[in-house]
Amino acid sequence: MSLFRTALASPPAFGTWIKIPAMEIMELVALAGFDFAVIDLEHAPINLETAYRLIGTALHTGVSPIVRVPGLDAGLIQRILDAGAEGIMVPHVDTPDQARTAVSAARFPPLGTRGVGSTSRAGAWGALPRADYLQYGRHEVALIAQIESATAVRNTGAIAKTEGIDALLIGAADLSVSEGTTETDPAITQLITHAVRQAQDAGTPVGNAGAATTDAIRAAIATGYTFTLLSNDASLFGAAARTAVETARTVTHRRPHA
Repeated sequence: MSLFRTALASPPAFGTWIKIPAMEIMELVALAGFDFAVIDLEHAPINLETAYRLIGTALHTGVSPIVRVPGLDAGLIQRILDAGAEGIMVPHVDTPDQARTAVSAARFPPLGTRGVGSTSRAGAWGALPRADYLQYGRHEVALIAQIESATAVRNTGAIAKTEGIDALLIGAADLSVSEGTTETDPAITQLITHAVRQAQDAGTPVGNAGAATTDAIRAAIATGYTFTLLSNDASLFGAAARTAVETARTVTHRRPHA
């Protein structure tokens, strides 16, 4: 079983976003004990080659590599999966038709149209038997659809039930902006509650992205999220750096007596 599916089997699973294009970041995330890390190709300056290296680092350090692609690009999804990613996250999936398009790109036939490339990392460079390579791609690789609009919320049940969709992620920031309001608006809370219930009714894991605080984690669990993303690498480093400097500046410098 993939590391991501293993983590989902004992919820809540904890991950973070990877936005810094450096292998050391993934090592630090793994050492911190995260279950998974989402390499962000939508909102970060990470190219395909860097994503490839981050995926390899993750696999060797014991954290599940999930890659958020910028959109429904079958060619990019193919190459990311060949690179060994344990999952693909697709943003702005608003309809069942879009969900099926994502499935087509990420799944081998007969469910999808993903090409066979077993001489890649995903196939252990050709050492993995073809049957095992296909089995992993069909049943272990996770496909996560992001719910980020009111239209997507209305279609959550149908998207969650789409064969080949393994999990959903509620994008509260985009959802609130698309509605011209903020994430704390009761109307947004109601939409999120509806989406989570629809996912639960379909038996589909559902997650969110939030802060790395006790209150945020408690709220995520109370909402019913199966997995949650705790901030991101850049913000986590920034917060630690600010704390270090603030702590240092609390120390009063005293000159020695003459």
